[in-house]
Amino acid sequence: MSASGDRRAAPPEAASAGGLDRPHPTSAIAIQASGLSAGYGGREVLQDVSLTLHDGEILCLIGHNGAGKSTLLRVLFGLHRPSAGRIAVFGQTLANHAPAALGAAGVALVPEGRGVFPDLTVEEIFGLALWSAGVPKSGQRERIEEVLEVLPRIKEFRTRRAGTLSGGQQQMVSIGRALLTRPRALLTDEPSIGLAPKLFQDLIRPIAELRRSRGMAILLVEQNVREAFAVSDRVLVMRSGRFIFEGAPSELDDHARLMELF
Repeated sequence: MSASGDRRAAPPEAASAGGLDRPHPTSAIAIQASGLSAGYGGREVLQDVSLTLHDGEILCLIGHNGAGKSTLLRVLFGLHRPSAGRIAVFGQTLANHAPAALGAAGVALVPEGRGVFPDLTVEEIFGLALWSAGVPKSGQRERIEEVLEVLPRIKEFRTRRAGTLSGGQQQMVSIGRALLTRPRALLTDEPSIGLAPKLFQDLIRPIAELRRSRGMAILLVEQNVREAFAVSDRVLVMRSGRFIFEGAPSELDDHARLMELF
């Protein structure tokens, strides 16, 4: 992987850190982006950004508010059109780089702010997601059971309307909705917002385990660096629309060094 910044990354095999026994990411590439630039109303937000997300890898993206992290995820998932650059998904450049095509290719997004429908029950939200993904009714129960194995607490409130749920419960629903499509790559935008550290830990570790059990690639945009680093293989730091650091989480154990990058 290459990134614009002040240093080169260690290869994925050398990037594991934290307390987990991580498998090495494979050499296969889930998402490859090169030379991305994007902005809003003539204001450039991303500037010549390139990244590679490998199969079976958790890549953590951090940076100050307004650095361009969410814009990058929106571009990768086809919600915002870049002004320059190319994106390949599992080795292919899609003719129509839009959410529906990306979902069909095996990419899912957990958006910032959860994005659940407050007037629908959890079961209805899941049903809508399965219908949108074109999953036949004969296979829907199996998909839901798979999600409940990963996030079993959803069983406690699956018949309740999403608007009555706590922030943590809504985040579980948002992640569960994404997992229903059996994605090969999962993009997550600030999943810890509004959650207590312990709840975020209980939420992120089962998701990280999917990297081991399914070979899922995960791009994790997160501000809770301690918990995010504990499950990540590599870290990218973004400042003002560019990458300024790329390496292993252990390289940022020095709090002073981390603060310099922010």
